[in-house]
Amino acid sequence: MDDRYGYDPQRARDTDDNSNPRERYSSRENRRVSAPGKTNIHIGSVDITLYLVVVILVLIGVVMVFSASYIMAANRVAFNNDAFYFLRRNGIFAILGFVIMNLLANVSYEYIRPFVFLIFFIAIGLLIAVMFIGVMSGGAVRWLPFPVIGRFQPSEVAKAALIFMIAYLVEQYPNALRTWKGLFIYAGIVAAMAGLVLYGGFSSALIVATIGFGMIFIASPHFWRFILAGGGLFAAVAGFLWWDNVFGGGFRGARVSVWREPFSDPTGMGFQIIQSLFAVASGGWFGEGIGQSRQASFIPEPHNDIIFAIIVEELGFIGAGMVLLLFGIFIWRGIIIALRARDTFSSMIAIGIVFAVAFQTVINVAVVTNTIPNTGVTLPFISYGGTSLIVSMALAGILLNISRYTKDRPTEAAVPRSARSKPRFGRGRSNRPVDSY
Repeated sequence: MDDRYGYDPQRARDTDDNSNPRERYSSRENRRVSAPGKTNIHIGSVDITLYLVVVILVLIGVVMVFSASYIMAANRVAFNNDAFYFLRRNGIFAILGFVIMNLLANVSYEYIRPFVFLIFFIAIGLLIAVMFIGVMSGGAVRWLPFPVIGRFQPSEVAKAALIFMIAYLVEQYPNALRTWKGLFIYAGIVAAMAGLVLYGGFSSALIVATIGFGMIFIASPHFWRFILAGGGLFAAVAGFLWWDNVFGGGFRGARVSVWREPFSDPTGMGFQIIQSLFAVASGGWFGEGIGQSRQASFIPEPHNDIIFAIIVEELGFIGAGMVLLLFGIFIWRGIIIALRARDTFSSMIAIGIVFAVAFQTVINVAVVTNTIPNTGVTLPFISYGGTSLIVSMALAGILLNISRYTKDRPTEAAVPRSARSKPRFGRGRSNRPVDSY
C-alpha cells in the first residue's frame, strides 16, 4: 500500500514478525484506508441483512404471483389454459434478476459514473420510441416490443437513469442547489423525464417525479425554497386533476371521483377497488391460506398492481404486516448505507434507490386500501412484471455494492497491530481509488 496512507507492509513485517498473518490487511474483504484525522474507508462484504430481505421479498413475490394468478391463467385461452403460465415466467425473471443483482453487487458502482449521460439519453430515446412504436396494454402505451420476453417497459429504466443523473450532478456541482437557478435546472431535468414518462401513464410519471424531487430535497440546503417549489408543483397537479374532472371529463379526473365514492360505479371504474377492499376485509388476522383467495377470481389481473390485496386476504393482517416490515428493513438498511457511503455520488444513488422502493410501496398499499385514487404502481420485488422485477433487483445489487464501501471514524481496534507500532503518514492526499489496493 502507498506509504502516504501510513501503513507500509514491509515495515510492518520488519517490526512485528510474530504477528498473526490473518490479522494483517491482506484480505480483500476487510481493508481500510486511512489518513491522520480522516475517515476510514472500509471495504467489506455486502450488507447481508439487505441481501436476505431482497431474497425473501422476491421469493414471496414468486409464490404470491402464482397464488393470485393460477385460477385466471387456467381459464383463459390467452394463457393456453396453463395454470403455471405466470409462475414459469416470473420464475425466469427472478432467476435472471438474481444473476444481475449478484453481478452488480460485486462490480464497483464506480463503473456507472462514466456512463451516466449515456444511460440518461438512452432512457430518453426509449421513452420517445414508445410514442411511435409502443405496445398498448390495459389502456396505456407503456411498452416496447422486445425479443424473447415479449415486451419491455422503458419507464423502469428511466427511474434508474434519473437516479444516476441527479446523483452525478449533485456530486459534480455541489453548490448549484444553493441558488434558485440551480434548483430550477435540477427541477427541469426531473420534469423533462417525468413528462416523457407521462405519455405512458400518470402513475409512472408520478413515481419518477417523486424520486427526482425527493433526491433534490435531500441535497438542497434550502428547505423552504424546496417547500415553496414543491407546493407549487403539488398545486399544479391538483388543479389539473380538478379541471380534468369538472371540465374535461377525463379519465384521471373520473378516477378521483370514483375514489371518493367507489360504489358510484361498482361495475366500471370502481369494480377493482371494491373487490380489493373485500379481499382486505376478509383476510382477518391470519388469512385464508395461500392459494385460498376468493377475490382473486374477481379482481382484474390480481397478480399485478393489486397483489397486496391478495397478500392480505391469504396471509392476513399478520402476514401482510411481515411483508411491510421487510420493506421497512430494506428502507432502514438503505438509509444506513447512504449515510455511511464513501462519497456523494454513491450516497445519492443509495438515497434514490431507497426513495424508489419506499414511494412505490407506499403508493401501492395506499391504492389497495383506497387511501389514494387508483393508479397502476407495482409493488417492488413482488408484483408480476419482468422489467419491474429485473430493474428493481439490479438497483438492489448496486445498493449492495455501495454497502461494501463504508466510512467510519478511525479507532484503535480498527487498525492492525503491526500498523499501530510506528505509524508514518506522508504528505498530501491520494486520489487513487480504493479498489487499486
